Parts: sequence; structure tokens; C-alpha cells
Amino acid sequence: MLDWKNRTADAAADTVDTTRSYFAGGWFVRTVGVLLGLYLLAALLVGWYWSQEPGLFPVQQRADAAAEAAGRKVVNGYTTVETLKQLAGTLLNKPGGYLSNDLAPPGLWLDNMPSWELGVLVQIRDMARALRKDFTRSQSQSTESPDLVKAEQRFNFDNKSWALPSSESEYGEGIKSLDRYLARLSNPEGSDVRFYTRADNLNNWLGDAATRLGSLSQRLSASVGRVSLNTAADESSAADGKTEFTQGVNVETPWLQIDNVFYEARGQAWALSHLLHAIEIDFADVLAKKNAAVSVRQIIRELEAAQETLWSPMVLNGSGYGLLANHSLVMANYISRANAGLIDLRQLLSQG
Repeated sequence: MLDWKNRTADAAADTVDTTRSYFAGGWFVRTVGVLLGLYLLAALLVGWYWSQEPGLFPVQQRADAAAEAAGRKVVNGYTTVETLKQLAGTLLNKPGGYLSNDLAPPGLWLDNMPSWELGVLVQIRDMARALRKDFTRSQSQSTESPDLVKAEQRFNFDNKSWALPSSESEYGEGIKSLDRYLARLSNPEGSDVRFYTRADNLNNWLGDAATRLGSLSQRLSASVGRVSLNTAADESSAADGKTEFTQGVNVETPWLQIDNVFYEARGQAWALSHLLHAIEIDFADVLAKKNAAVSVRQIIRELEAAQETLWSPMVLNGSGYGLLANHSLVMANYISRANAGLIDLRQLLSQG
């Protein structure tokens, strides 16, 4: 009888231990689930905050404030170079910092902001090249500025490098090189650096900008499939004086790339609008002489219109006349109009 009672007590104790182990394991799983859910929610909120695009800033006021803070004099070209500095600084100092090379969430999960960063970086690189080879040289045989050579090299560094060195450190060095150039530029009496505001060197940079916008317009329009004709003539037909067109090829942006192209276009439009504001200031005499100031203002207006708030939670890809909007085609309209304005502006600058 006593042995049976002992066995009963042992069985009851085992049952209690098993139940405790079960509930302990359940609490552990639930705790992990709650923590994971909180982490994902926090990552979602942080990712949303990091994905907010920087707004437009007043170019002339920023340049004047930066010059005053550094104790420098604003001379011809200072606004353009300082604006380039501000654009590069925005890439590094905006909420979340530079995200294109992030290896951890939430930056790893974001693609719209890295695409926007790439668009801005494209315009930074184009302007850095124009400064080195056009704006700061009096003629083709003149010497390049060492600071601008270094700046161009730094900004053309891989935009997705995480370390050894990181993209941020290289772009930071590029900003420092621009600042050294500005220090010399603002003191023309003690330095040989200059900034030449001529119609020909401005035209060269505008040509690069027009090429960029033309490419963006085509990529945005390809959000809906289009048939592109191959206009290459058959050799035998060309020998007979006839030209035959081969079968058209359907060109369409992959569905997963549509939002990337859209945000890259927004980034380029954002950066280019600021640079044109700076050009409007530094090249005021040239633009007035060519009656081109209004053309610049019209281009800026189109680019700033491309920065309107996107109220949809995602970039829609409806057909041209369908029920849903096609945000890429709307963006392509603004980009194409700005590109047409650049072409007209270049013609005005080319005229005597």
C-alpha cells in the first residue's frame, strides 16, 4: 500500500514538472515572438522615416551662410561649388545617413531611397567633372585644379562599398576637396584658381544634363511596354539604295525596377534643380546677355514639379489610359519638358 502511494506521488510530481516545462517553453516562445514583433515594428517605422526625401533648400541663402560662417567672400562660382557641397553633404547627413551600402535592416530592406541617392550622385559626378574640365579652366591647355581632380575621383568611387574604404568616407573626402578649392577661390589675390562664367563651358555641362534627362525619360516611359523599331538597315538593302526595318522589339522596364527608376529620376531632378539655381546666380550676366534667364526658370519649375508628394503607398504602373495612374509616365512628362527646355537653352547659348 505504501509503495502504491509512493508511485502515485512520483507520477503526480512528474506531471507537475512536465506541465511547468511546457508552460516555461510556451512563455519563452511567446516572449521571443513579442520581441521579434516589436523589432519588426520599430524597423518598419525607422525605415519609413529614413525613406523621407529631403526637401528643397534655398541655394543662395545656404551659400551666403556657409561663406559667412567660414569667413569667406562670395565670388563668381562660389554658389555653384557650395551647392555641390551641400548636395553631397545631404547624401551623408540626411535621416539614416547614406543607405546604398547598408548591410543590416532596415537599410538593407529599403530600395527607394538608395535609388534616390544614386540619382543625386549621378548629378554630383557630372558637375564635379564639369568643374574640373570646363568651369575652372580658361582654355584647353590650362592646368586643372588639383583639388577638383581629387573631388571628381572621390565622388566616382563605388556607391555600394561598405568598408576599406566606405563610400561615405570617400564622399566625405570629396567634400573636403571642394572646400579647399572654395577657400582658394574666395581669395583670388592670393591664389591662381578661377571660375570662368562663359557660355561655351556652361553649354557643355547642359549637354550632359540633357543627355541624362533624355535617358531617364525613355526609361520612365518604358514602364508600359512599347515596341521599339530597329532602324539598322540591312546591308544588302542599303547597297540597293533601299532601307528595310527589322521587326520591332518590345521594350519594358521589369516590374520590380519601376519604382527604382522612378526614385532615381526624382533624385536627379532634385539635385539638378539646385544646381540650376546656382548656375542662375553665377552665370547671371551670361544668361541675361543671351536672353536665357527665363528658360532656366522654366526648366527649374519643371524639375521642382517632379518633387511633388507621392500620396500613393507605392509607385503605380497603370496603363496609359487605364483606371489606375501611371506615376512613371507623369514623371516622364516633367522630365521630358525639362529636357526640351535644356535643348532650347543650349541653342540660345550657342547663338552669337
